[in-house]
Amino acid sequence: MGIRPGKCYRSIDKRPYTRTAVTVHKRNYIGATPGIKIRQFNMGAGGKSYTHILDLVVEESVQVRDNALESARIAINRQLVKRLGKDGFFMRIRIYPHNILRENKQAQGAHADRIQQGMSHPFGKPIGRSARVRAGQAIISVLVNKQNVKAAKESILKSKSRFPCNIHVNVHEDVKSLGTRPKAMIEEAIIEEPEKKEEETKGEETEEKTEGEAEDEKQKEGKEEKEDSKEEKKQKKK
Repeated sequence: MGIRPGKCYRSIDKRPYTRTAVTVHKRNYIGATPGIKIRQFNMGAGGKSYTHILDLVVEESVQVRDNALESARIAINRQLVKRLGKDGFFMRIRIYPHNILRENKQAQGAHADRIQQGMSHPFGKPIGRSARVRAGQAIISVLVNKQNVKAAKESILKSKSRFPCNIHVNVHEDVKSLGTRPKAMIEEAIIEEPEKKEEETKGEETEEKTEGEAEDEKQKEGKEEKEDSKEEKKQKKK
């Protein structure tokens, strides 16, 4: 069977289930917690300074599955890399799928009427994860510079069909609202800057060397010309 549509899990009327008993296994109703399908939460160049931030905001309180978030992440990241390059933005997923989804799977097909009725309020088996968000909450944020705001907004709206609700994009200049960025990205940016400087200095040194070599060649040519002229004068005297 394929995956069910997002509308089956978008409502938040039921109580969320986030707990698995780690120390007391007898109280654990779930044998294994489903893995998170989101591959990474931070993308792009986090060590650079940006002027604008774009927030993808949901317009209603809804439950979003982790596979929907991963699909939206891939769509937005692909468009941003294509338009701005790998070093032209920084993107972060700002929610985490804590809620564990459960489903009472029933038999389907011919002669399965007695099995399909099932229990009235079954606990169900875990099938995935989801994140509960409230209306007006930012799900994904993207940092860019002023000249790239339009392209980034169009890239974010490409993921509109991935969500089970209406969304819109807020653009503002409060970059600090994103919070702290990964230390690894900042360290990489710090390491890359001196490397670029070293390359520039090496280029300057090679240019200086080439200029010096050219001067040496000129001096050698001048000496050779002088020697040739001296030899010609000697021959004439003879």
